[in-house]
Amino acid sequence: MFIGRKTELAALEEHYVSGKFELGVMYGRRRVGKTTLINEFIKDKEAVFFTAMETSAEENLVSLSRSILAGSGGGLNSSVFLSFHDALEKTFKTAVKKRLVFVIDEFPYLAVSYPGISSVLQKLIDENKDRSKLFIIINGSSMAMMENYFFTYKRPLYGRKTFQLKIEPFVFFEMKDYFRKTDVQLLPYIYGVYGGIPKYFEYYDEKLSFKKNLLKNYLVQGAPLLDEPDGILKQEVRNPSNYNSILTAIAGGNARYSDISGKAKLESGNITGFMKNLLALNLIQKESPVPEGGGKRSLYVLNDNMLRFWYRFIPAYISFINNNKGDLICNIVESDLDAYMGRIFESIVKEYLWRVNGTNALPFTFIQAGRWWGSDPVKKQEAEIDLAAHDGKKNIILCECKWRKQKIGSGVLKDLKEKSEMVFFKEYSRKYLFVFSRSGFTEACKEMAAKAGNVRLIEYRQMLK
Repeated sequence: MFIGRKTELAALEEHYVSGKFELGVMYGRRRVGKTTLINEFIKDKEAVFFTAMETSAEENLVSLSRSILAGSGGGLNSSVFLSFHDALEKTFKTAVKKRLVFVIDEFPYLAVSYPGISSVLQKLIDENKDRSKLFIIINGSSMAMMENYFFTYKRPLYGRKTFQLKIEPFVFFEMKDYFRKTDVQLLPYIYGVYGGIPKYFEYYDEKLSFKKNLLKNYLVQGAPLLDEPDGILKQEVRNPSNYNSILTAIAGGNARYSDISGKAKLESGNITGFMKNLLALNLIQKESPVPEGGGKRSLYVLNDNMLRFWYRFIPAYISFINNNKGDLICNIVESDLDAYMGRIFESIVKEYLWRVNGTNALPFTFIQAGRWWGSDPVKKQEAEIDLAAHDGKKNIILCECKWRKQKIGSGVLKDLKEKSEMVFFKEYSRKYLFVFSRSGFTEACKEMAAKAGNVRLIEYRQMLK
């Protein structure tokens, strides 16, 4: 079942109908759905689809030859082009009189097996781009390598692309469309444990309970996601152990640079490059308070729910898994899941706010949204607000997000009101307090909200509408 990717498909179609030569670079994490997207795009188009392999140049040339000949009606015969130049030239010549899509999937494998491929492509593009109607899509999962081949000035293919698409994981409101047979109350848990990678969705069996899925996908030897972080890191970096230490430190709640360095047992001077790479790979993100204020430095958090779940739970219980005792820890993990879900629910609420931004669902259109933290000068203690959204002028929304089985009482709203009166928010003359809840609100909380006038109480199920 193909879901989402409307923006990406529209972009591909826009370039396809131009009728002129196009070179599109598509990249993103492995299993994010790049190949599925390409197949959906070309399903009604004349296309040659070649998938490079982690093998020799000779074997890749054979595979490329067969893909080109099959695409031109030659069938899967034994003919092989004498060189990559001859093979690629054939596609350019075929596209002189008609539109042809030519896909090179997993380009980094081809470039490693035959380093001259970039120069061959550069030469053919420069010679044929003005008369060929070829529509090339070059796809790759190693983001570092793809950016090196196409975005580095001294590389042969620099400046040849006509567009690029970085394929991101699905967000919650895209992911939920995949699980149409699942109780909507379970969807945030699925998102919190599996993240937004489409391939991971396939591991989840809607006929089984959430707990049984947790066991078979994470907590037994050979589980499909048990070694997934190692696979991601080995594809992108040379020294996975140091990156593992950093990710483990961040997952353990160490959010500041110095704390991460100390917990990972890496010198602050050495950690800089590792952190920069993790940011570039989109595995972590840097957060600053929204709106700025409170005198606090930026924090670093994991930017992938699967990794967030894995590093929080799996290393601590790996000995149980290796000794076939995953069922014993399944209950432990499940009992701790609601506490883990707090940050996940915040991200879903933030996504919801952006979805309804600019509509009547909000009192104004905001320009920025995110977590806020700082020091309360009155109480002389640290203070946090789950989400704040402002318009850069006089309007601000301050949110509390509670993923609890119990209904939210008036105490939560009272606490949010007190925080809204801190000096950091004095410039906003119009403040709106939003409380988001998994399970609803007590009558006392509803009465307090009604009297305040500037309060909105929103249940999780309302967000889905």
